[in-house]
Order: sequence, then structure tokens, then C-alpha cells
Amino acid sequence: MASILLRCFALLALFAASFKFCYCQNETINAAGWADAGATWYGEPEGAGSTGGACGYGVAVATPPLYAMVSAGGPSLFNNGRGCGTCYQIMCTGNPACSGRPITVTITDECPGGPCASEPVHFDLSGKAIGALAKPGQAGNLRAAGAIRVGYRRAACLYKGTKIAFHVDAGSTPFYMAFVVEYENGEGDLASVEIQPAGGGFVPMQEMRSAEWKLNSNGALKGPFNVRLTSGESRKVVVAQAVIPANWKPDQTYRSIVNF
Repeated sequence: MASILLRCFALLALFAASFKFCYCQNETINAAGWADAGATWYGEPEGAGSTGGACGYGVAVATPPLYAMVSAGGPSLFNNGRGCGTCYQIMCTGNPACSGRPITVTITDECPGGPCASEPVHFDLSGKAIGALAKPGQAGNLRAAGAIRVGYRRAACLYKGTKIAFHVDAGSTPFYMAFVVEYENGEGDLASVEIQPAGGGFVPMQEMRSAEWKLNSNGALKGPFNVRLTSGESRKVVVAQAVIPANWKPDQTYRSIVNF
């Protein structure tokens, strides 16, 4: 009897070691880091979902390095805009059209209602992204399924050969500076953004429930501007020196020479 009990305990210990449980958004995460989520898709079958979406990326969602491999996130993923720019690996296996191979998507939009709000975690994928989950020749069948179950896990963003860019808001003035931060490697989200005008010190900017950050100033702000970024979790810091020039213009994108 003792030997049987010992064998039973050994089997239970082996089973427990093979899984890692986490009560996180009502999801169980296995040892490989995969959790369960719902997924739908929106927009054109080969498109980027929407032109820009709630995160403020605009037409950048359809162009390199994002290539329309993007997703709107339900409330837990969008996280009041703090989830903008985060990356996830997604894999589907429960539909005959699924390839079982993971893809990586970036959160660029918000999905506030329907199944996005009723499920603990939900991805509303671009048409291109859901098609990339399918076996060759099966993209149309997977899109026709409408709603599917997927495995997901947080992933590091990696935009090879791309540096962080700043798209200045069309409404910016010398007294109001706002810009969208694009293409951050690593965690993808930011804990803080600070701007340093010419002759001044670094000033904290305010996040705008998106990937956009703003600063209202009592006096006219003069460039060139340095921008200091702190990543969301690891608190890594990079400084984009003189990235926004003295003769900056609204609705223009300025590219740095740094990334995380």
C-alpha cells in the first residue's frame, strides 16, 4: 500500500510540475505561457481592421513594420490605452482551418463591446491577421467561422531595422505638444514619456488613453526636443536626442536613432 501511495504522489508531483497555474483574468496559463482567449475579426479580409484605430497609429497600421498584423483588444488588453503597442503571440488549433502555428500581433485598437466585453480576454483581429492563423488555402474558411478560440501569450515586440518614431498630432502648437510614439521594441508599452525643450529640463507628458502623449505649456515650447521614454515593466530608459527639430510641423513623423 505504501509503495502504491508513493507512486501516486510521484505522479501528482509530475503533473503539477508540468503546469503553471495563474488566476489572471480568469485564465489558466500553462507551462509554456499560453492562456485561452476568444477571437473575432473585422474590416477587410486582407486589411488592417481599421485605419489607425483608438491607439492613434493612423495609416501606420497597414504599412511596414506593422504590415496589418494587428488587433483590437477587449477591455483587459486595451487597458484604457495602456495596452497600445503591446505584442502577443496567438495560435489557434480548435478549427479544422487552423494551422496551429503562432503569429504575432500588435494591439492598435479598442474593441469595447460584444464578445470583447463579455469575455475575460478577447482579440478582434485584422482580416490579415486571422488569415495568417489558417492553413494554406484555408483563410476564407477560418474567417467564415466568425468567432474562434485561440491560445495567447505576451510577446516581445521586435521591429527589425526600425527605430522609435514620433508622429506629431495635427493639433499641436508652440503651447501644446502631442505625439504618438511608434514602434517600441520589447514590451511595447510605456510607463512614462518626458520631453525636453531647448534650454529647459525634462517635463513629464500625459498619456491620452492611447499611444499619444501630450503636454500643455504656459509658455511657447521651442525645439529641438529631446524625448525620454521609460518602458512599462522593466523601466528601461532611452533618450531620443533632438528627435523633433526646431522647425517641426504638425502632422509629421520624426524618426529617432534609438530603440529598446
